[in-house]
Amino acid sequence: MRHLLQRHPFPMRTRFAHSLVLTYALPPQLLRPLVPPGLALDTYTDPGGTEHGFVAAALVDTRGLRPAGLPERFGADRLLTGYRIFTRFPTPGGRTMRGLRILRSDTDRRLMVAGGNLFSRYRYRLARIDCRVTGGTLEFTVDSRDGRADLHVRADLANAPAPLPAGSPFASARDARRFAGPLPYTFEYEPQTRSVIVVRATRTAWEPTPVAVEVPTLTFFEHGPFAGTRPVLANAFHVADIDYGWEAGQRRGEDGAAR
Repeated sequence: MRHLLQRHPFPMRTRFAHSLVLTYALPPQLLRPLVPPGLALDTYTDPGGTEHGFVAAALVDTRGLRPAGLPERFGADRLLTGYRIFTRFPTPGGRTMRGLRILRSDTDRRLMVAGGNLFSRYRYRLARIDCRVTGGTLEFTVDSRDGRADLHVRADLANAPAPLPAGSPFASARDARRFAGPLPYTFEYEPQTRSVIVVRATRTAWEPTPVAVEVPTLTFFEHGPFAGTRPVLANAFHVADIDYGWEAGQRRGEDGAAR
């Protein structure tokens, strides 16, 4: 059965030439219905007492993406984008994992769409994606086939680190850093067995830098449950030239117990 394959059966390795993650604040009541059983929305209360939930828009230029154990020369270069909700997963004994729940993923290669959807629930779609660095500016352009995940963003790397965006709910850069994706875990829900598939990331020298960004186009929040909302850019973080990977998925019950 297909869901048995979609548990991230293979550990993977890659190198991030660039990873740019924009985190948007939204009302918690809007996001909670999008969080499956077992997971809880990860929120932040600003100094004025307002609670916020968050969705990350991630753009990644990967190099040498491959199953763990293979040399980098056997890997493939891929451009990936995705939208994820910040969530928590309580487990027996009081431990809580912090991670991201997938809403949508896009990539520039058909093989990545096929393989990604066969072995995961990341919901990959094919898109035209471009990544370039000009001077001190990192620019991503995404042209999605359905128009629901078009994105154009320019990040100022030359003047980093940058202050928090205007209107950010975070009281400090330290608070914002807690919501800088990707997080240590990614979660997916398997309804056939009422299980949560937990994928743990492996990374080195992970020191995201806050950057100033311009976002001329972002259509994801114009559709579905987000239509009519006004997301607020809460932070933007960048990392470059780091090794990254993820382990094979582990299945846990809705109560967090290992299965």
